[in-house]
Amino acid sequence: MTGAPRPGVIERYRDFLPVGPATPRLTIGEGDTPLIRAPALERRIGGGEVWLKLEGCNPTGSFKDRGMALAAAKALEHGARVLICASTGNTAASAAAFGARAGVTTAVVIPARGVALGKIAQALIYGANVIAIQGSFDDGLAIVRSLAQRRGAALVNSVNPFRLEGQKTAAFEIVDVLGDAPDELYVPVGNAGNIAAYWQGFRAYQQADHADQLPVLRGFQAAGAAPIVAGRPVADPQTVASAIRIGNPANWKRAVQARDESRGAIQAVGDDAIVEAYRVLAAEEGIFVELASAVSVAGLLHRARSGASIGARAVCILTGAGLKDPGAAVRFAPEPTEVPATAAAVADALGWDSPPPA
Repeated sequence: MTGAPRPGVIERYRDFLPVGPATPRLTIGEGDTPLIRAPALERRIGGGEVWLKLEGCNPTGSFKDRGMALAAAKALEHGARVLICASTGNTAASAAAFGARAGVTTAVVIPARGVALGKIAQALIYGANVIAIQGSFDDGLAIVRSLAQRRGAALVNSVNPFRLEGQKTAAFEIVDVLGDAPDELYVPVGNAGNIAAYWQGFRAYQQADHADQLPVLRGFQAAGAAPIVAGRPVADPQTVASAIRIGNPANWKRAVQARDESRGAIQAVGDDAIVEAYRVLAAEEGIFVELASAVSVAGLLHRARSGASIGARAVCILTGAGLKDPGAAVRFAPEPTEVPATAAAVADALGWDSPPPA
C-alpha cells in the first residue's frame, strides 16, 4: 500500500498564495501541524475551550518554515543564488534548511550573545555561513537589508512580504480543523510578523467564505522587550525568551494594524510568567516548547487571573519546539535525584515502599 506525500504549504494552499507556474513547489514538509485541546489550561482558566497550535512540529522546529517555503521559492523564481537573513535563531535554521534543499547559499547574521545554541547548531549543520556580530538583532537586520541589495541575494526576513504570505497558512489550518475561526487568538510578538500574518490568513479565509467570524488577536511581548507596548523602540531588550528579544520590530505597523482591526491588544508579560507557562505546558499538557512559545499561554493565564473575559474558544500559538533551547530546560527544571544503584534506594527516592527482598 502506498500513499501520496504530504503537500507543503505552497501546493496545499496555492489558490490563496501569490504563486504561478514558474514558482518552484519548494517544500521540506512544512505545515499541517497539530491543533490539540488543552484540558489542564481549561481547568486553570475556569471554562471555555483552549486549543494549542503546535508549530514546533514543523521540520526545523518552528513556525518559520511556513513563510520560508514561499520566500525561498519566490527568491529562486527571481534568480537568487543566496538567501540572507538576520536572526535570533529560528529564522536562521529555517533559511539554512531551505537553502540546502534548493542548492543555494545561505548567509546568516546573528547577535554574538543570547542566541540559543540548538538553533545555531541547526543553521551550521545545514551548511549556512553564520556570522556573529557584536550587536543586536536590530543591528543585524540593518546589515542584511543593506547586503541584500547585491545582485543575486534575497532577503528572507519577515520584512519580505512572501514570508507573511506563507505564514498566514497556519490560520487556514486552524479554520480547517475547527470549522471556523476561534473567538480569540493568543500569539507571541517578537519581530511582529506572525500576528500580522495570522490576521491576513483569517481575513482571506473569511472573504472566501471558509470562515464566518474573525478572531480577536491577543499578542504578547516579554516585559523586558516590549517596544510595541511601550510605544517606542527598546535599545537593550532583555528577556529569557531569546526568540522575541527584539527592540524594534520590523513589522511594527502591520502588527498594530492587525491588533486594531481585530479589536484586540498587544500586552506584556514578565519573565516569571513566561517560565511558569513553560513549566505548565510541559508538566500538565505534555508539550515541550521553547520559552518564547510559552508567551502566548502566559498571556492567557495573565488575562484569566486578572478577571478578564476569555472567549468561548481560544487558540494559543506555540511557535517553536523545546529542543530549540535545551539549556532552558536545564535551567528551569529540577535536577535529577542521585542515589545508589539499588532497587531499594530508587523506591525510597520515589517515595514507594521498598520492594521485597529477592
